[in-house]
Amino acid sequence: MIIPRSIFKSIGTKWLPFADAASEGLPLNQILRLSLFQVSVGMASVLLLGTLNRVMIVELSLAASLVAVMIALPVLIAPFRALLGFRSDNHRSAIGWKRVPYLWFGSLWQFGGLAIMPFALLVLTGDVVHEVPFAGEVIAALAFLMTGFGLHMTQTAGIALAADRADDATRPRVVALLYVTFLVGMAISALIVGWLLRDFSDLRLIQVVQGCAVVTLGLNVIALWRQEKIRPMSREEREAPRPAFRDAWRDYMSGGQAGRLLAVVFVGGLAFNMQDVLLEPYGGEVLGLSVAATTTLTAVWAFGALLGFWLAARWLAEGMDQFRMAARGILVGIFAFAAVIFAGPLQSAPVFFAGAWGIGLGLGLFAVATLTAAMEMPRRGIVGGGLALGAWGAAQATAAGLAVALGGGIRDTVQGLANAGHLGAGLMTPDIGYSVVYHIEIGLLFLTLIILGPLVRTRIIDSTQPRNQRIGLADFPT
Repeated sequence: MIIPRSIFKSIGTKWLPFADAASEGLPLNQILRLSLFQVSVGMASVLLLGTLNRVMIVELSLAASLVAVMIALPVLIAPFRALLGFRSDNHRSAIGWKRVPYLWFGSLWQFGGLAIMPFALLVLTGDVVHEVPFAGEVIAALAFLMTGFGLHMTQTAGIALAADRADDATRPRVVALLYVTFLVGMAISALIVGWLLRDFSDLRLIQVVQGCAVVTLGLNVIALWRQEKIRPMSREEREAPRPAFRDAWRDYMSGGQAGRLLAVVFVGGLAFNMQDVLLEPYGGEVLGLSVAATTTLTAVWAFGALLGFWLAARWLAEGMDQFRMAARGILVGIFAFAAVIFAGPLQSAPVFFAGAWGIGLGLGLFAVATLTAAMEMPRRGIVGGGLALGAWGAAQATAAGLAVALGGGIRDTVQGLANAGHLGAGLMTPDIGYSVVYHIEIGLLFLTLIILGPLVRTRIIDSTQPRNQRIGLADFPT
């Protein structure tokens, strides 16, 4: 019996989670191939934030403060994503490519940074004899900066290219699909790199990191191959004056509530991410939970985020305003952090897990809402998609990086003062440092609500224009 091909097509459209992101201008196979650049970015992120972090502290015996500085260097590049996106909007070439050159050179920066990184780390540890003062610190910093600059350039240009090729109806789902691919790339890379480094040695470190550099270049070449159409430009077009970044930024900010939206993304990102490295230690140190129990926090958080995604899809389908949905996510986050705070004095693991679940739910609603609003932000004048996406990515990435650093620093400082008795006998408890961070996050969530208020009253989307309300699994953001 021969099954008609149309049946397979209908099954794929109905059941494949990313099928509804395809359009005539950007078929599903090309979306999936283009998304490979996010796999390479996810792999680089795992190396920078996870694998090399542990390797430098444990196996290479480097000071934690020095490692923290090196890990933070790529975050310094994040604010320049708006400039990178703007430059790709206005790139001039004889064949008319805008995004591909930035994808290519971003890939080269990633490749170069990862290629020299293992040698830089060996010089930094003193295993390689040299007579140049601070050579290890300088070379290692250069490697981390190169890798960070490359991944930010690649990600900004790649997402902008996907947004260019998608139509208005599918653009938000295409961009969100790319962020899901980023998460998948991180998960797969973490498993593979961790398995390859199970028997650590200097030679194995060089092989693994440089192997990641080669894979990065290969994935990105496959991703960008024939993704941007050739549009020949005349000499007059190439030599025409280019708009200045300050003019484009002014135009972007004058296009509505763009600046307020970026402030919402930044402050909300700080509020939701300061606890990122504190929940598991809080469960173990304050509540006495086992390693296995605290490890399940990730699954609990993920279930909350999935519920937030499902609710976001339902509410958007019913026509709810994105900013009202973001406000609901913030309110859920406030109650969730309150639950985490009360879990300590109550010594209640169920309350703690409920709080972690609520944080995932609130963050899911908030992230979907702000991503959708950013994608539907009116663009006029000389403002292009690269600048808009770059600005949103810069706010998100900068907030996440600062939040993690601030959360850990505040907790350690407050706990140290409390243990020394400087805060009084009543505050000499093991949970005071964590509690202060969670209270700060609640305060930041209230501040986010204040910033968000005018956006709820004055929508940046014209209510008379049709909006894309349908969301599939691909819309789940990072």
